[in-house]
Amino acid sequence: MLRAHYPFYLANEPQTPNQDLIVYDKFTGEVATRVAIADAAVIDQAIAAAEQATEPMRKLPSWKRQSILNHCVKRFQERAEELAQALCVEAGKPIKDARGEVTRLIDTFKIAAEEAVRIGGEVIPMDITPRAEGYTGMWKRVPIGPCSFISPFNFPLNLAAHKVAPAIAAGCPFVLKPASLTPIGAIIIGEVLAETDLPKGAFSILPCHRDGADLFTTDDRLKLLSFTGSPEVGWQLKAKAGKKPVVLELGGNAACIVDQGANLDDAVSRIVFGAYYQSGQSCISVQRILVHEDHYDEVRDKLTAAVKALPSGDPKDEQTFIGPMISEKEAIRLHNWVLDATSNGATLLAGGERQGAMLQATLLENVDPSLDVNTQEAFGPVAILSRFKDFDAVLQEVNNSAFGLQAGIFTRDIYKIQKAWDELEVGGVVIGDVPSWRVDHMLRGCKRQWFGS
Repeated sequence: MLRAHYPFYLANEPQTPNQDLIVYDKFTGEVATRVAIADAAVIDQAIAAAEQATEPMRKLPSWKRQSILNHCVKRFQERAEELAQALCVEAGKPIKDARGEVTRLIDTFKIAAEEAVRIGGEVIPMDITPRAEGYTGMWKRVPIGPCSFISPFNFPLNLAAHKVAPAIAAGCPFVLKPASLTPIGAIIIGEVLAETDLPKGAFSILPCHRDGADLFTTDDRLKLLSFTGSPEVGWQLKAKAGKKPVVLELGGNAACIVDQGANLDDAVSRIVFGAYYQSGQSCISVQRILVHEDHYDEVRDKLTAAVKALPSGDPKDEQTFIGPMISEKEAIRLHNWVLDATSNGATLLAGGERQGAMLQATLLENVDPSLDVNTQEAFGPVAILSRFKDFDAVLQEVNNSAFGLQAGIFTRDIYKIQKAWDELEVGGVVIGDVPSWRVDHMLRGCKRQWFGS
């Protein structure tokens, strides 16, 4: 049960100067709680406090950073159901998915605690030429300084954790702007951090409107910006960030290939999960399903039946798989894409209806490849099905996208696995599972290959 109101956190301290940010229950549309919202003056104070905390955070010994992170792990475990219920309300995430995200929050802080005492460097031999004989080089990792974090609505706990926990492990103070639609999880993280002996100013967690958050991007006192969200906003922020490094995790349009010889029942089961868990609101959600012509009819029939059977409704119900999208506006946007596809010859295999923010799990085939539902990020419970004959050609079809986070392939052919690894222009190739599969210590920002069982 959410409290009536929540503070923001300024320089480690809860502050409630107002209750201006209304957080709605995404299923009922009713007011769930109210949160204090920060203005530009508060954000400026937070950045100044983070700057003052730079040296104390840099000097914080590794064991102490680990101890702080381990305290968070313990408290998140104790408050796990509270966190899950809050996530269920503020994000409309089905309770089973919400509990799964809490587990990932805990895992992320565990991983950061382990890394806090492993931040080292390297000794480099310099005597590669006669003139360098007798010389040795050394390098080490050092905290970059105050960091600015902007996290999205779809994983309010875990994607905030992916910024916050490593910052603490590395000894960097930070200011965090959680998504205005889903700020409660980040505020609870702040409550737990406030129980620790982090240096004054080490963290601020400040819900604020987008038009009041310019300092998160432009202020030169901040030495790094990390943003997770839409490509449009991300590239705008990068252009405004000045000299500071910018870390972006933006949109996706993930493809999944089902090749000859794959275990079809397993593939269908995993694709249904990958396309529709948390109502498809994931950057690595399965959006394009490409099936070899030998298996196409069987996969289509099995997928259609499985998608139609997905229970939808109140995310607090333990049986619910499809909950509401984050807002009715987003549901209308995606529903219009579906209607555009069907009016241009696509076949609706399942779903396609909308009521408020609830959009049915939807499966399409014969979609015009130029339409938004194929070329853009759906970010909702919609997937499209198509057939292929030639493996090399289907790899090029996967690459025919402006996005490239991950791809999944169901195949048992080692040659094709290696071919996909060489040819796919994505950051991660998942073999034997969907592109939606993740574990929280997986590398980002480099090409990698993961094998399912």
